[in-house]
Amino acid sequence: MESSVYKFLPVFMVLFPICMSVVIFWVSRYSERLRNGLSVATTVVTFIAVAALYPPMAAGKVIAYTIFDILPGLGLSVRADILSFCLALISALVWMLVSIYSIDYMSHEHGTDRYYPIFIFVLGSCLGIFMAGDFFTLFVFFELMSLLSYVLVIHEETKEALRAGYKYLIMTIIGGLALFFAIVIVFELAGSVSLSEGTLVAVPSTMALLAFINFLIGFGMKAGMFPLHVWLPDAHPVAPSPASALLSGIMLKTGAYGLLRVIFTVFNIPLIQEARWDIIVLVLAVITILLGSAVALTQEDLKRRLAYSSVGQMGYVILGMVLFTERALIGDIFHIFSHALMKSTLFLAAGAIIWKTGLRNINDLHGIGRKMPLTMGAFTLAALAMIGIPPLNGFLSKLNLGMGALEAGAPVYLFVLLVSSLLNGLYYLPIIIAAFFGEAHGEDDHETETFKMSEATRGMVIPLCLLALSCLVFGLMPGNIFFELSRKAAAFLFLQGMP
Repeated sequence: MESSVYKFLPVFMVLFPICMSVVIFWVSRYSERLRNGLSVATTVVTFIAVAALYPPMAAGKVIAYTIFDILPGLGLSVRADILSFCLALISALVWMLVSIYSIDYMSHEHGTDRYYPIFIFVLGSCLGIFMAGDFFTLFVFFELMSLLSYVLVIHEETKEALRAGYKYLIMTIIGGLALFFAIVIVFELAGSVSLSEGTLVAVPSTMALLAFINFLIGFGMKAGMFPLHVWLPDAHPVAPSPASALLSGIMLKTGAYGLLRVIFTVFNIPLIQEARWDIIVLVLAVITILLGSAVALTQEDLKRRLAYSSVGQMGYVILGMVLFTERALIGDIFHIFSHALMKSTLFLAAGAIIWKTGLRNINDLHGIGRKMPLTMGAFTLAALAMIGIPPLNGFLSKLNLGMGALEAGAPVYLFVLLVSSLLNGLYYLPIIIAAFFGEAHGEDDHETETFKMSEATRGMVIPLCLLALSCLVFGLMPGNIFFELSRKAAAFLFLQGMP
């Protein structure tokens, strides 16, 4: 009986939010309060459903269920293992907190009847990606997530939002086509695209290389990898801040998850090393890290700076995948957890500032920390974690990535991580120092309304502070649940990737 409940949970956690999005859309025509309550309740129930999978996942079990077959070896199926559970858990947790934050943030926005159903449907789509049992199912949910998140990007319907949405849509179509071609090639080579088959392509060939490149384009676009990152700095700043938090904190991770599955399940470590395909990924990762960090320095718009920072941080994740040491892979997966918490905190803090003061230019934020101490305190904690200051979670992930680079005999990548951390400090620390110690523009003018503002609402500040505190808690406790899950997921992937 217990095993049958666990078998049903992956299907439930995907279909429940998708079905509830229809209910929320219908309810929104009659009651705003009920719509908001149902949205939050849906994310809470979904998080509980995901968390309930912990016992079998921690025990190393794999839960697989085929919904129906289209062709032999091709169909719709779900599959939960330790890696998919890791990504689903952090997604459901962040989504739940962001849904609470959204209630007050979106209260004065137009188009909320559209926002909430899409917000919940995209949650189901993300979980569908992580719980997919094969690449065809993953592709279906990947496209659903990509196309529906376009609605979140253009929500404001300004010229800038529509322009950014157009660029995002074009890149999504290109990425989707590349992913489709990659899946077709793998199906032709292996006769299956199931994630339960072990290595699908074990021999290097021209067709295998073509599949690898198309996977790299399809998933790399969503992960914000250079040169496919061009949509990201435009899309994140124009979207509502709760959507920006999810675009950066969670949706980028769907691309990272896809690449992990490609490297360790479709192909394997010996094949990629023998064919030298890892060099391609390593070069792109280094460029992504340095470019994202360097360009972030030049941005004056707060959310745009955070968006370029996400590009650099996702470069860490891509780098850790192909160092091929278990320590690096632990750091890689833990950085996925850490970045979801850190960047969600930063975007929600930016959103609280914009919502309360209307300010988004970094030069206008002098003294804001004295007016919004909780918001800027949360921002500071997450920013220091991004830099890699101990004992925060960002330090723990970077430490393992750096040690993994040394174990791989490649100290140059440790140097890249150190340079990037220095750049992180150069674009975050001035914001923090100016916010708490800088003199506010018009601070002595009692008629200046901007700096009479206090904190945002409790409904926004509480989720924000919880996310910020998690950056400290999951750094102080090396044996914490997320680090242990990262360790188990890394061991699991290495086992899969070594035929």
